[in-house]
Amino acid sequence: MLSSLQKPALTCAFVFAGCVTAGLAQNTGNALPPVLDVHVHAMDESWGNADTPTCPNAAKFQASNPATKEGPIGWSQEECTPKLYPSAKGEYMKDVVAEMKRINVTAVVFGDPASVKKWMDADPGHVIPGTSFADGEKLGARVPLEDLRKDFTIGGFKVMGEIGLQYEGISPSDPSVDKYFALAEELDIPVAIHMGTGGSGRANIDSPKFRGSMGDPLLLEELLARHPKLRVQVMHAGYPMIDNMLTLLQANSHVYVDVAGLIWSYPIKEVNRYIERLVDAGFEDRVMFGTDQMEWPKLMAYSISIIQNADYLTPEQKRDILYNNAARFLRLDTSKKP
Repeated sequence: MLSSLQKPALTCAFVFAGCVTAGLAQNTGNALPPVLDVHVHAMDESWGNADTPTCPNAAKFQASNPATKEGPIGWSQEECTPKLYPSAKGEYMKDVVAEMKRINVTAVVFGDPASVKKWMDADPGHVIPGTSFADGEKLGARVPLEDLRKDFTIGGFKVMGEIGLQYEGISPSDPSVDKYFALAEELDIPVAIHMGTGGSGRANIDSPKFRGSMGDPLLLEELLARHPKLRVQVMHAGYPMIDNMLTLLQANSHVYVDVAGLIWSYPIKEVNRYIERLVDAGFEDRVMFGTDQMEWPKLMAYSISIIQNADYLTPEQKRDILYNNAARFLRLDTSKKP
């Protein structure tokens, strides 16, 4: 017998082309209700190619052999329905923007300012710009504090993120980066911090300084004690450290989580179990939808369907996760909301 936690996967597995429409139908007439995706990357290109699909919610992760070349982030090779395909060369941003318009998504898009501005130009009505103090792809490089101040006070950026200190093996409460969080608190800018999952085998494959222990949500406590007015978005909901995540949420009522990355890259039963724990513990108003959108343009629609088909959520809870909670966290003007 299938448990209720397994049902959402089957709903989309057999009819992916229509699963998002079917999942949203309960809330829509001619137009789809708005969705806020709080975790999208300002990529110009898909990392793969049109001939290499992936299976979302892979059923298992591969063990690897240190004597051989590591595989890509530990995903197993398996047959699945649906499969998600990367865009053709040069088409990724256009494809994702078209998807956002089709399914009525507004996204917080993270990256360096120049890359994010390309997305803003491509879809000015659906992009909330975010940037961080990481300077390019060189690990540990920092943007000068005053340059970052200008991004937020003059450049129009709204969120500080993605802050990926875990990939450097650094705690978010480390004093070496405190001045950036002090700036965010001063300017009342929310911060989005990578915590928890980095994908199976991350430290083996391409990030040798990555430390799972630096993704413990409770490492945020000292940061929050120093900056009590700081709004924090815990990316990936601190997965898989649910007990510590709940402890942090209980102690700090202005901390929110997103379910990005987690929602599509782990077995569906595990995904639903984790989200259900957050909701059952009483934090339904602080769970935000996100994809960690990269590589596959249809990933956003697929991820929405996971929430829409979750039979442990009420219709009101689904709307809160897909829109209302993020609108509150980001302090958006919802007076003109459809």
